[in-house]
Amino acid sequence: MDLLIVRHARPEREEKSEGEGPADPGLSKTGYLQAETIADFLEGEKIDHVVSSSMKRAQQTAQPLAKRLGVEISQRDNLRESDHNSSVYIPVEEMTFDSPSIQEYIKDPSAIFEGDYEGFRHRVHAAFDQIIEEFPSQTVAVFCHGMVISVYLQILWGLENPLAIRPDYTSVTRVEASKTGLRTVRSINETGHVRHLLERPKF
Repeated sequence: MDLLIVRHARPEREEKSEGEGPADPGLSKTGYLQAETIADFLEGEKIDHVVSSSMKRAQQTAQPLAKRLGVEISQRDNLRESDHNSSVYIPVEEMTFDSPSIQEYIKDPSAIFEGDYEGFRHRVHAAFDQIIEEFPSQTVAVFCHGMVISVYLQILWGLENPLAIRPDYTSVTRVEASKTGLRTVRSINETGHVRHLLERPKF
């Protein structure tokens, strides 16, 4: 079976006060354009199913493609981002080197995984294995998050650094999964369809 793994489009900034719950922003104006662009790009791929993280930005990115294909979006909590419990979400393009989240990561890299790096790795690996088992011999578009994609590739390739690969908004990563357990990475971070709508981080 084939996995077409897509990072969500650009979301809005969202900062909640303590006790208001985790930040779960929807897409920005640019993000909605990116979501339509990825739908244009994947519409002809003979996709059988659309799966999404249960977070708003991933669902909204998946919606245009699902609508065109006439399929329902299967939402998965185990595809949520590593910091899904955080009350603040700031797009990396709006951060600088001095941003608190960047400084926190420099002091403690495990902060991005909410202190449970191994637990996050296990959750991500199990999430993709479940999709592969559920949809044998089919093509599935999976809409999720940057760290989810990075860590899954880290697992498949045996990389030490989970940040060695940084997927762009609505980039496509292709993984072919065999019944024998073999996983073959066919491409990483395809962005030709959306390059005109991407902005690079400032640091």
